[in-house]
Amino acid sequence: MSKIATGRGLEHEAAMSRNINKLIVTPPGYSGQPKRGHLIFDACFESGNLGRVDYITEFEYDLFIRPDTCNPRFRVWFNFTVENVKGYQRVIFNIVNFSKTKSLYRDGMSPVVKSTSRPKWQRLPSKNVYYYRCPDHRKNYVMSFAFCFDRDDDVYQFAYCYPYTYTRLQHYLENLDKQRLDYVHWDLLGLSVQQRRLDLLTITNPVNLVSEAEQRVVFITARVHPGETPSSFVCQGIIDFLVSQHPIARVLRDHLIFKIAPMLNPDGVYLGNYRCSLMGFDLNRHWQDPSPWAHPTLYAVKQLILEMHNSPKTSLDFYIDIHAHSTMMNGFMYGNIFEQEDLFQRQAIFPKLLCRNAEDFSFSSTSFNRDTMKAGTGRRLLGGLLDDSSYCYTLEVSFYSYLLGGTSTTIPYTEETYMKFGRNVARTFKDYYQLNGETGFSRPQSSREKPPAATGISQNSARGTGKTRKTSTSSREHAKST
Repeated sequence: MSKIATGRGLEHEAAMSRNINKLIVTPPGYSGQPKRGHLIFDACFESGNLGRVDYITEFEYDLFIRPDTCNPRFRVWFNFTVENVKGYQRVIFNIVNFSKTKSLYRDGMSPVVKSTSRPKWQRLPSKNVYYYRCPDHRKNYVMSFAFCFDRDDDVYQFAYCYPYTYTRLQHYLENLDKQRLDYVHWDLLGLSVQQRRLDLLTITNPVNLVSEAEQRVVFITARVHPGETPSSFVCQGIIDFLVSQHPIARVLRDHLIFKIAPMLNPDGVYLGNYRCSLMGFDLNRHWQDPSPWAHPTLYAVKQLILEMHNSPKTSLDFYIDIHAHSTMMNGFMYGNIFEQEDLFQRQAIFPKLLCRNAEDFSFSSTSFNRDTMKAGTGRRLLGGLLDDSSYCYTLEVSFYSYLLGGTSTTIPYTEETYMKFGRNVARTFKDYYQLNGETGFSRPQSSREKPPAATGISQNSARGTGKTRKTSTSSREHAKST
């Protein structure tokens, strides 16, 4: 099947409900068998996304992101392959229908690429990437990148960021399960609308699960927004550290129970959506009243959290939801606001300690807010439901890079550095609880005890209404993606 140029408008954008499937793009008026150099585009694979290709010239193509299923608002994630290339063929690809105007592409971010002969993902040189407002596309923002296909027998794959698929997670969990670690339990917490697994890992010394002593729980979730793939690498880094034989990991397992749901939106991940579920819901706006049929994964997680909260022997100390941010550098956190200053300062301790452990975490970018737009998020909803001894955060990490040591030097993230950030998050729990290998908690962290000082942060003087929260000084743009 060939694709004839249809102009550079967006009139057919709403009709893009499927990914292209082995689409052969030939020049207008061409007939006959495709030749080498007539590019074949494909996105009909897990987490793929490309809805349309327009031939402009033999050197230039307009590419259209397929909108999230059942929700045309979100067009950010792309992931597609190109084959039948000609050796040293040079092209310019224009991604023309982004739904966001602001992007890290303004700051040097570039797509990632791999090929059959070079299977490790790499970022394209930022000098070959351009992000601009284009008059040919209703003045929408366009990201153009130049590329040279150097091997005619390779299949090339391009993506917005490093993909992390549902199948990859299943293989990772299966390999972990094969190790038969008595301190790791892999359970099926529920099923998605399309009957994919909602997995739950419990990582702790098995004694903690049968002991009558208080159970201190840290609950971690990721990938409620399916296109935010860095969150999966961070989450895997946390898991890798907690199941390891590192002395700190052993101490953490001895004294804490970690509950981890690594993929809250498996259907959206599989389908190649950026923000929504199969049915077009932004799940991170439906925590308040999740439906067991429309938002089954969210419903199952919330029910488990409430069950633990209502248990007299369980102390749910942390809820951390991991995301990726499309306009900010570094890792940082969003937290809630407490009316009482000592509780507010206590909430600031964990991000302050994380800043000491992770060079890519920014405490200055960390903010605490009560934006009404975020009322349906896990961090906001659970922060209002749980008591004052539970701290709920959104943990963000940049899609692109971090700034080294407070300088202007940007270090692009890799899969490994995302996972390293996750390992540093896990390590920070030892510092927070002041654990040591011999006696455990050196100071019990009860809600009645005054915490160590957390300097460098204060509450906004503007008071909000409601139970125990108020408004922060952070800007709307800063908190936009969560």
